[in-house]
Amino acid sequence: MKYICECCGEEKEDWPALAYNSPYYYTCLSEEEQKNNELTSDLCVVEETEHTHRFVRAVLIQEVVDDCRDLDYGIWVSLSEKSFNEYVENYDNKEFEAEYFGWLSTYLPDYDFPESIPTTVVVNNTIGRPFVFPHQDYEHPFVHDFYNGITKEEAEKRINWVLNAEKN
Repeated sequence: MKYICECCGEEKEDWPALAYNSPYYYTCLSEEEQKNNELTSDLCVVEETEHTHRFVRAVLIQEVVDDCRDLDYGIWVSLSEKSFNEYVENYDNKEFEAEYFGWLSTYLPDYDFPESIPTTVVVNNTIGRPFVFPHQDYEHPFVHDFYNGITKEEAEKRINWVLNAEKN
């Protein structure tokens, strides 16, 4: 969709959101294991013998420092059983608001994730899916970029990487 940007007055075309259909953990399962676990467009539950993993779909917005547009991600975060259950119980309650601790469960292009990143998951059902904010004091290049922004060139590189990955 092309439009005239109110910020700069130039004609722009929206970037696609970089959306992931499932949490990384789920993608690591075999086809048979995936069939035996739950995945919807907003929730994922993976049951193992000794542990159950619970994930929710969320939004992360990356500032682009040299453009009027931001880069949107459709990502997954893991929540504790208590937080997940409260979120599910209030899924259709438009007045529900909450904040949860979560772990980033989507690994984004151009970053190495030797371990998950701690996040704050902000739920406000009047506006849709939860928003995710990585913990600012966590040392990782992704966290640095989240709080300091990325360039338009970097945003377009990520978009092209994801679009090309989907074609293959």
